[in-house]
Amino acid sequence: MGAASTGEAVLEADHLAAVRGRTRLFADVTLRVRAREALFVTGPNGSGKTTLLRILAGLTAPSAGSVRFRGEVVAPFDARRRESVAFAGHLCALKDELSALENLQALVALAGATASDESTAAALERVRLSRQRSLPARVLSQGQRRRIGLTRLTLVNKPLWILDEPATALDADGIELLTSLIRRHLDGDGCAIVATHQRLDIPHAATLSLA
Repeated sequence: MGAASTGEAVLEADHLAAVRGRTRLFADVTLRVRAREALFVTGPNGSGKTTLLRILAGLTAPSAGSVRFRGEVVAPFDARRRESVAFAGHLCALKDELSALENLQALVALAGATASDESTAAALERVRLSRQRSLPARVLSQGQRRRIGLTRLTLVNKPLWILDEPATALDADGIELLTSLIRRHLDGDGCAIVATHQRLDIPHAATLSLA
């Protein structure tokens, strides 16, 4: 699946399947995402959305099927795909004792990128966390913690964003910010795969539903 567009696919998957124990989560999943496209993955809890995203990000292997990155079949943990993917899981992965600014810098470093104090401070200001930049993460709300994780995406310069329930804990203002971040990424020739229970107002987006 994928929105109508032209050009080479950034990421493709053919007939993917996944199992957990003796339970089949999904089978025969095929998708395609090109630059400037977004793909929403929907479905009830337990349908395999997180597992699918981890397969697409190269963090785990499918039980069947294959994944192609820029036309070439790639194995799990393939270095070229990992260098091009920014994966955001449903947990924020912040250290409570570090400040918002320090957590953001640590997340950027873990992604193999670097960012100056000025650029990280500017990124926090864009998501309206400039006043909280020096506060320890333990005193921040869940929505504010989520915004820090999303801000990291804007600093690591990865063409493919794979986001697992990024709207969790966000209020209406946070949803608007998330939407604007994804739109800006797509406008810059990026692409995104997003597992979500909430449809975001993103142009050129397709939907893949897992039963």
